[in-house]
Amino acid sequence: MDHKTGRADHIEDILIDLHSGQWFGWSDPTNKIYANLIIHPKIWDESYEGNIHEDGLIDNPYSKPTEKSLTDALTVRQSEFDAQEYARNRAIEYPSIAELTVALYDTDDKAALETKRAAVKTKWPKDNSGPVE
Repeated sequence: MDHKTGRADHIEDILIDLHSGQWFGWSDPTNKIYANLIIHPKIWDESYEGNIHEDGLIDNPYSKPTEKSLTDALTVRQSEFDAQEYARNRAIEYPSIAELTVALYDTDDKAALETKRAAVKTKWPKDNSGPVE
């Protein structure tokens, strides 16, 4: 994941969300490509409550996803993220919590706040065509 934007940028982002726990790994962690994707033969049983570590391991019930299924899922996730760019831009410019709180008690502030919100929505349309000046 791009740590600056939060946009998924690797199949590992998809793998992490497929199943809980460490069910997969990389034969070469410095080169995380599909060819180096491994499925661990044993995984931790999340329902195990005992004290002996080995007793908490079970056979991994998950199989290796296809490269296409992972890249397709990554493409979908990226498209969904990109489609919400307007919402992220709006959130930056919307009134602060402090402004909202004051507007609850002051009619003039409420009108100004509503004007500000409308301007932000106009500037950043849902079709991601903004900024519209």
